[in-house]
Amino acid sequence: MHIDILTLFPEMFDGVFQSSMMKRAYEANVFDYRYVNFRDYTDDKHHKVDDYPYGGGAGMVLKPQPIFDAVDAVKQSTDHPPRVILMCPQGESYHQQKAEELAQEDHLIFICGHYEGYDERIRNHLVTDEISIGDYVLTSGEIGAMTVIDSVVRLLPGALGNDQSAKQDSFSSGLLEHPHYTRPANFRGLTVPEELLSGNHALIEKWRRKESLKRTFFRRRDLLEEIELSEEEKKWMEEWNHLKF
Repeated sequence: MHIDILTLFPEMFDGVFQSSMMKRAYEANVFDYRYVNFRDYTDDKHHKVDDYPYGGGAGMVLKPQPIFDAVDAVKQSTDHPPRVILMCPQGESYHQQKAEELAQEDHLIFICGHYEGYDERIRNHLVTDEISIGDYVLTSGEIGAMTVIDSVVRLLPGALGNDQSAKQDSFSSGLLEHPHYTRPANFRGLTVPEELLSGNHALIEKWRRKESLKRTFFRRRDLLEEIELSEEEKKWMEEWNHLKF
C-alpha cells in the first residue's frame, strides 16, 4: 500500500511513522508513505492556502486550488485509482469495518485540513470518503489521519508479528475483545480463570466467546444488535440482565 498525506505540518507524523509497529512495517515494505505539503502547489504569490469565507464569519477556509492541484499531481504518479480521504468532523464516524475496507486498497490519499474548514468544492468534487474519528473537533486533521492510518496499516499482511492478532481485536468480530491473562497464574491472590489453564481448546474458545459477549453486553450493548446468537448465548444474556456491575 502507498499512502500520500496532504498536510501543512508533515513533521507532526514523524513520531508515529518512526516508532514501534509503523516503523517496522515501513522497513519491511508493508507500506510506504509520502508527505505532500499542499502549500507547495498554491498559485498565490504569498503562498497562502486559505482565505476569508464568503458571507463572513470567524476563521479561515482552505482554498480549493492548492488541494485540487496537489491531488492531481499525486494521481499522475500512480496507476491505481486512489481513495481520497478527507479528515473532517462532519464525516462518517470511523469504525473497524471501515479500517478493514481501506486495508484492501493499493493507494490512499489523506487530506488534513486546518483552520475553519474546507471550501465545499473540495468535499463535493474531489474526495471519495469523509471520515471523522469522533464527535469532537481537533485543531487539525493530522491527528485524525494518524489514527486512521495506524488502524489500517496494522491490518496489512506482515505488519504485526502475528497476523492473527488483528483478527482477534475488539470490533473485528463485531464484539469487544475478551479479557487476557499472562504469567503468573496467581498474582497477589488474584488468579487466572481455570478454563485458560485447562489446555482444552474447545473450553478455552467457549470461555473467550462468553467473556467477549459479556463485556459487550455491559459496555456496548448496541453492538449486539448485529450479532447472531445461539440459544445458549441468549440464556447467558437473560442471566446477565439480573446482574449489576
